[in-house]
Amino acid sequence: MAETYLQSRYSFDKGRQKVWKAICEYLSKYIPCDSVVLELGSGYCDFINNIKASKKIAVDINSDLKKYCNPDIEFINSNVVDINFQPDSVGIVFASNLFEHLNDKELDIIIEKILNCLNSNGRLILMQPNYKYSFRDYWDDYTHIKVFSHISLSDFLKSKGFKLLKVEKRFLPFSFKSFLPKSYFLTRLYLRTKIRPFAKQMLIIAEK
Repeated sequence: MAETYLQSRYSFDKGRQKVWKAICEYLSKYIPCDSVVLELGSGYCDFINNIKASKKIAVDINSDLKKYCNPDIEFINSNVVDINFQPDSVGIVFASNLFEHLNDKELDIIIEKILNCLNSNGRLILMQPNYKYSFRDYWDDYTHIKVFSHISLSDFLKSKGFKLLKVEKRFLPFSFKSFLPKSYFLTRLYLRTKIRPFAKQMLIIAEK
């Protein structure tokens, strides 16, 4: 399933590294350099390769994706709901376009495990489609099974005990598959603007 999904919806594109470099710079103020950072559903490791941290861990169900990790990254081949980390051992948990692929039971499990592994004041950073703005494209991905808007995801996290630090209902375009060039400078400029054309993905940062 994971391999066929990569082939049909999420093929490797080296140009994404340029975009993710700008995204990671934008997020860096929420991620202390001495943090242990855990990425769930790391894919081609675009985030975890670009972020600065004292220790970096990538988890993905597809073992073939280990080859995209930089040498300083610990790669764990696992379904995200099966991970187990020591309590209070992680400072930042990051996931991009993950929660919409999980059912209610899986979401409850993964949130419980995230809360367990995060240290005091640890943070959960989520990027994913905002259904409020992406409903026309949302079901084009055959693996989407859960719907979240910036309102419902915020309420879900608060119901689990998280404190919201930042909610950007329009953060990035729905997909990297675009007629626009994949550019570090354009992405950096885009994230500095208050009005973001075509933005259908949200960013939510919550604290334990």
